Amino acid sequence: MVPAWVKRLAVPDSETPARSKMTVDRLIARRDVHLREKTFDRMLYETAARVEKILGLNIKDLDLAGRRTPVKAKGARAKTRRRGQAREDFVLETVYWDAGTARLLPRLFRGRTRGPVFVTHRRPGPGKVLSARAVCPDTGFARLSYGQARALPYEHTAVRGPGTGWDPHEYRHSALTHLGEQGASLLMLMAKSRHKKPENIRRCFKPSPEAIAELTSLLAPGGGMR
Repeated sequence: MVPAWVKRLAVPDSETPARSKMTVDRLIARRDVHLREKTFDRMLYETAARVEKILGLNIKDLDLAGRRTPVKAKGARAKTRRRGQAREDFVLETVYWDAGTARLLPRLFRGRTRGPVFVTHRRPGPGKVLSARAVCPDTGFARLSYGQARALPYEHTAVRGPGTGWDPHEYRHSALTHLGEQGASLLMLMAKSRHKKPENIRRCFKPSPEAIAELTSLLAPGGGMR
C-alpha cells in the first residue's frame, strides 16, 4: 500500500539533495531497516543508477561475480527491421556495484534464481492483472513498483513526519557527488551515471561545505597547488 502523500511528491529535479557518505552508510546499517530496503538503497548508491533501472532488474540478468548487469538505456526503443517489424533488442548500458551490494544480494534472494530482483512482500490481489515478467514465478510476489519504492525510504528517514524522508533519487545524486569530491573526472562521472550531457552531471554534483573548505585550503600560502 502506497501512502497518498507519496503520489503527490514532486518529480526529483536539480533541488534533489546529496547526503553525506557517513549518513548513507549509517542508514543502510541500521538494524530496523529491512533487508530489501538495505539492498535497494545500497544498490542505488553504488550503481548511481536511475530508480526505474534498478527496479526493472531480473535475477537471471545479474553478473554476480562481475558485480554488474545490463540495463536499457534511457529512452531506449526497440530496434526495427527494414520492413518495420519491431525487434525485442534494445540499446543496453552496464551498471556496476561493489562489495556492499554484493554481500546483500544473496541474502535477499534466499535461494531464488529467477524473477524480479526486488519484489513486494505479498501476492497481488485477485483483481490485479500483471505480466509474467512482473511476477516472481517461485513466490508469486510482484515486482516492486516505482511508487512503492519511493514510499520505502520515507518509513525510516521521515524523522520530521510524513513527507520529510528521502527520495530514492537522492542516492544517485549522493554517489555522483562523492565520486566528484574524490577527484573523478567529468568524463568518468558521465560514464558511471550514463548521462549524455555534461550539464546534467553538474546538476547532480553538490559538494559538501567540508569538501569546498578542503579545496580552498590549497589556495593558502604554502598550499598544495603548484
